[in-house]
Amino acid sequence: MGGRKFYLFLSIVLVSGLPLSSARAASKEAIDLGVRETLEAFNKTVNGGAALVEKARGVLVFPSVKKAGLGIGGEYGQGALLIKGKTVAYYSTVAASIGFQFGVQARQEVILFLNDEALQKFRLSDGWEAGVDGSIAVITVGAGGEIDTTELNEPVMGFIFGSKGLMINLSLEGSKFSKIKE
Repeated sequence: MGGRKFYLFLSIVLVSGLPLSSARAASKEAIDLGVRETLEAFNKTVNGGAALVEKARGVLVFPSVKKAGLGIGGEYGQGALLIKGKTVAYYSTVAASIGFQFGVQARQEVILFLNDEALQKFRLSDGWEAGVDGSIAVITVGAGGEIDTTELNEPVMGFIFGSKGLMINLSLEGSKFSKIKE
C-alpha cells in the first residue's frame, strides 16, 4: 500500500474502529478459503455466474473489502487472482476518497478478465488502477440475480455484492490493485 494512502487508511481505521488486522497481510490459506467461499456466493447470487467465471481468462476475487469514511474515506482488501481455477498471485486493493461519506462497509468483489490482453496488462502492471490503467464495467445485479447483459462484452467486468454496513458505493473507480509481495 502506498505511503499516503496507507496513512489515510490507518487514520480511518483508528477513527472507525475497523480492526488493525485489516492492514496486515492475511495468510495464503485464509485468503484461499475466503476466495472459495466468495466464488460459491457469487455463483449462487448471479444467474450465469459460474459460466462467466468459466469463460474468463482470469478471475480476481476479494472476499472482504472494508471501507470506512468520515468525510475522508478509505478501503482495503486482500484477494487472489485465479487462472483456470488455480491461484497464481495474491493482491491487495486500496482506494481513498474525499466527499460526503460516513460509516463502515464490507463487501465482496469479483473481477473477471474476459480477454488475454486485459489480463496480461493487469498482470504486468506494478499497481493497476481502475479508471486509469483500464476500466472495469461494474455489472448491476438485479432482483433474482439477473444481470444487465448489455455490458457483458466489456474486457473487464466487476461485480460487487454482499455489502454489509451503512455505506453503499457500487464503484471500483480509483481502486488500485497491487500484487502482494511474498
